[in-house]
Amino acid sequence: MSVKSLLRTIDGISTWVGKAAAWLIIVLMTVVCVEVFKRYIMNMPTSWIFDLNNMLYGSLFMLCGAYTLAQNAHVRGDFLYSSMKPRTQATLDLVLYFVFFIPGIAALVYAGFYFAVDSWRIAEHSNVTADGPPVYHFKAVIPIAGAMIMLQGIAEIVRCVVCLQTGEWPSRLKDVTETDVIEEQLAHSEHVDEESRKVAIEQAHKIDETARQRGMGGDLQT
Repeated sequence: MSVKSLLRTIDGISTWVGKAAAWLIIVLMTVVCVEVFKRYIMNMPTSWIFDLNNMLYGSLFMLCGAYTLAQNAHVRGDFLYSSMKPRTQATLDLVLYFVFFIPGIAALVYAGFYFAVDSWRIAEHSNVTADGPPVYHFKAVIPIAGAMIMLQGIAEIVRCVVCLQTGEWPSRLKDVTETDVIEEQLAHSEHVDEESRKVAIEQAHKIDETARQRGMGGDLQT
């Protein structure tokens, strides 16, 4: 398998898991709406709804971590980083991945695994409320999400090595962005002329590129 195929495969896995987990926001929204109706209209609050909301949001947050890393969308303090050359960026990233990322995520997977095993062994329930729901299935998400982030982290380390060799950042899978939405809206607008449309799209792309603050090469199509 070539380096490009390896990166595409790992990015694809992270993207699929992230988009699948994103549907949890629909479940979470439904649960909240139903609970609001029951609590304030029917005066029948549910005691364990707080625990369920935490588990849904926590699962969404953790399972989308690898996808966010694949899209290079995690928050970074880049007031100096953005002005560096790609090879300097790659060197800095590589050091930070080995010093902080790998030990931290490895500890998360290791500890999360034993937390999950113990939780399943005792059929753990939440103690936040009197009638707390089971949480052992939620605890299992911790090592799974950690393993996904570690896998994507390996892809990012490979990207750093490739950048050190070539001087350019390897491409990433392209996903829908705000600029895509802007282009679609302007394309169907009857009140914007062609010249203004082009200027607006160019400005949107410049803003998006500035926000990313990192050369990502040509995006790969999914």
